[in-house]
Amino acid sequence: MKLGMIGLDSSHAVEFARILNGGNEPFHIGGHPVTAACAGEMANDFDMSYQRMDKITRAVTKEWGVKLYPDIPSVMEQADAVFLEQVDARIRVRQFEEIVSFGKPVFVDKPFALSTAECCRMLELADRYGAPVLSASALRFADGLTEALRQCKDHPIHGADFFGPMPFVKTQPGYFWYGVHMADMLYRTMGTGCSRVRAIHTERYDLITGIWKDGRLGTIRGNRVGNGNFGGTVFFGTHSGAVDVSKDSRGYYESLLEAIIAMFDSGTSPVSGDEMTEIVRFLEASNESWQTGREILL
Repeated sequence: MKLGMIGLDSSHAVEFARILNGGNEPFHIGGHPVTAACAGEMANDFDMSYQRMDKITRAVTKEWGVKLYPDIPSVMEQADAVFLEQVDARIRVRQFEEIVSFGKPVFVDKPFALSTAECCRMLELADRYGAPVLSASALRFADGLTEALRQCKDHPIHGADFFGPMPFVKTQPGYFWYGVHMADMLYRTMGTGCSRVRAIHTERYDLITGIWKDGRLGTIRGNRVGNGNFGGTVFFGTHSGAVDVSKDSRGYYESLLEAIIAMFDSGTSPVSGDEMTEIVRFLEASNESWQTGREILL
């Protein structure tokens, strides 16, 4: 399977090309090389786009042997499946409309969309063209979380708390930029069914509490001070289990790619459209709660 990549201003583009094309990498995934890419669109008002595109493009093409093409259709004609890696999610819908029309599997890097309306539009297009689609944070499939959930697979999960860094950028509204990491960990653990959220914001921290329809609580703590690690606690049965992905023997990009490649091969996404939509709505409602100080219904 030959893979394509759209958008070369995300560090994930380099990591994915390294793991898939680097035969000597310790956790190399074979048989699915990235062979075609286009740089995409540079966001002149987003420093993480315009300051990094040239460097990342050189790394992907020179270090990992990916051929550069001028536009999305050229890449799609060469690829069996594609990564949408453009760091600026404000142009997600427009780029996705062009990609999905080829009917090939698509991975959309985080965040999937910046509103529930955009998310629904993208999933409707995926259904129309029969294109399997997955969007997820790398933290969703981290080995530490997978092991914690394995330990509690025979017990009811009563709730979960997750934490991690929570920087903000002006161009990607509020919690969409980094809150998606903890939201994906929370939803993989709790499943869908959150009914309302409340967010508390201070200069150094954020605390988002979700209340599920069955009465369970799930929380996200976002930190702008401290060590920047991701982790959490899962409450199940009569026990609780700690999650610390910094102790994983392989990186979470490798575990994410394992899930993506399985989706590319099978055509079946491990995350349903309903769940991807609810995660977007959860982040959207959390932003609204932060701005208004009110509890928001999903």
